Amino acid sequence: MNSLEYAKSLDSQDNLSEVRNLFYIPKKNNTDFTYLCGHSLGLQPNNTSKFVNQELEDWRNLGVLGHFDAKNPWYPYHEFLNKQSAHIVGALEEEVVVMNSLTVNLHLLLTSFYSPTKNKSKIIIETPCFPSDRYAVNSHIKNNNLDIDKTLIELKPQRGKDIIENNHIIEKIEKYGHETQLILISAVNYYNGQYYDIESISREAKKHNCIIGLDLAHAAGNVKLFLHDWGIDFAVWCGYKYLNGGPGAPGSAFIHKKHLENNNLKRLEGWWGHNKESRFELMDSFIPIKSAEAWQLSNPPILSMASLWASLNIFQDIGMNSITLKSIKLTSYLYTLLSTIDNIDILTPRDQSKRGSQISIRLNNFDKKIYKNLIKSGNICDYRAPDLLRIAPAPLYNSFEDVFNFSQYLNFLIND
Repeated sequence: MNSLEYAKSLDSQDNLSEVRNLFYIPKKNNTDFTYLCGHSLGLQPNNTSKFVNQELEDWRNLGVLGHFDAKNPWYPYHEFLNKQSAHIVGALEEEVVVMNSLTVNLHLLLTSFYSPTKNKSKIIIETPCFPSDRYAVNSHIKNNNLDIDKTLIELKPQRGKDIIENNHIIEKIEKYGHETQLILISAVNYYNGQYYDIESISREAKKHNCIIGLDLAHAAGNVKLFLHDWGIDFAVWCGYKYLNGGPGAPGSAFIHKKHLENNNLKRLEGWWGHNKESRFELMDSFIPIKSAEAWQLSNPPILSMASLWASLNIFQDIGMNSITLKSIKLTSYLYTLLSTIDNIDILTPRDQSKRGSQISIRLNNFDKKIYKNLIKSGNICDYRAPDLLRIAPAPLYNSFEDVFNFSQYLNFLIND
């Protein structure tokens, strides 16, 4: 198993091995990077420039007429991406809209769904969560004139553990659910790579009449999600990680169908969320679209949308079943190889149902030269202070040979 020949044999059996050819793999000295950093920035599909250039050409040739006369008209352009994005997260098409960035969308949806009352005002959030989530939540607590320390309930790993056990999460909701208005959790934790049991967490949240929202930044595009069936109230994610939309690619938002007819929800309103039939009449009163599009503020950025659409077409052609199966096989192989390396601890759960594409490891007696040498040699992962490496083989473009080569070089740097 711990040999290059074995890794190559796994690649020869991989039905998705040729998909790698749909992406540009960065090179160093004319040799492909071992790029295991899709959790931070996905690689560029070969056809991205074709998609972007089409819009540049139509802008050049049509000007403003491109909104309706372009090959891919700009007026409904985001709609081309909504359906594909909905399939990735297990949602109905009307429940998803591609827009803005993750944190902007989180602010928009917290405005709608965080409605504290005297007896039910608390927010449950995981720790560590991605800092921007914490900043957003804190700002909404403050904007409601509440005390952060008294309002925020943190889910933390129990002493001596690196992950938050599911029964601990359920117990917290049972204990504090009567005074909790909203739960915000990542489907896959950005730090340790844990994939939470979202279905059971959502079920428990509903028992206590709590709104549940998800950050899918590290989940969308690499694990199976069923947002509609799980009864998730809202979710947000970005388009530049596993979805390969490019630096700063548009994010997306999910709002469950049960909320789309609720005109009593608080909302920040903008003209692109207004009813499409009367949008250009510039009326005094806002008439929301009866879909997640109602949360749009302004017209979409077509060039960055085009870049994301190029990748979403690949997801549509392959399907999430094949993608997640490949992801499980890749991470299982990586986990096995990492388990043979001395002087590291693996934070991510071994159970394949409890992790996404990312495996996080802690290095004993951490020396940052190890990370610098990884990058210098073209073995790309990322570092989180003080001693953590995050390693994420992306199922669309990484190979079992990538996983083997990375683990071999990491072992060499640490132990030789």
